[in-house]
Amino acid sequence: MQNINCNIVHLGHSSFLVETKNNILIFDYFNDIPVLPERSIKNGVLSLEDFKTDKDIFVFVTHSHSDHYNPVIFQWENANPNIKYVLGSDVKEEVEEDRFYYMNPYETLQIKDVNIKTYGSTDKGVSFLVDVDSLDIFHAGDLNWWHWKEFTEQELKREEEDFKREVDNIIGNNIDVAFIPVDPRLEEFYHLAGVYFAEKVKPKFLVPMHFRDNFYVCKDFVEQLKDSSVKVVELTHVGQRIGFSK
Repeated sequence: MQNINCNIVHLGHSSFLVETKNNILIFDYFNDIPVLPERSIKNGVLSLEDFKTDKDIFVFVTHSHSDHYNPVIFQWENANPNIKYVLGSDVKEEVEEDRFYYMNPYETLQIKDVNIKTYGSTDKGVSFLVDVDSLDIFHAGDLNWWHWKEFTEQELKREEEDFKREVDNIIGNNIDVAFIPVDPRLEEFYHLAGVYFAEKVKPKFLVPMHFRDNFYVCKDFVEQLKDSSVKVVELTHVGQRIGFSK
């Protein structure tokens, strides 16, 4: 039986490009300034040349927060008018076009051979589960266990319950690759969402995100899950390429 593969490029924070056999998925692209002068994918940004491909391209935006959304994404149509934009419904407040797909939580959408399902968030927008080329890929957006130290006990309890309820809805999906927040602003509680997701959903491959340029948190998170059956990726830089195969 032939292996099923995908290649992943970390574009910073919560932004990733995932290339499968027939498709390219781009999630939550927000930073359009390269880390080095050269404008290239290895420096964390996309240019119009990257969209000149025979593969189908899907651009996902979980929600309209400025660290998950940049309207520059719509300029990519200049290079490839067949790009499909799949957006959390709140993005409609920023841009409304009939040719875009807007999704609320708990909806499904099929475009060609790509099946998309949305789940909720513990902040704004949606999270995406994408079935593409025999791979199931999950991007959490701002679905996180927001354990802020300044919260009251009641607020912390509500955040925990909201997160666990949402993740429990996802249990049962055979997820191959999951992008999950590990936000260092939560200090010693940064890992709560990732650990719970790994334990309950058991994706084959877990990629930490939502940490800006604080890459140290990825190394710490790998250590947190060193005894888990889930493979955790240690991200070290923008433009990093990761391969997944099953």
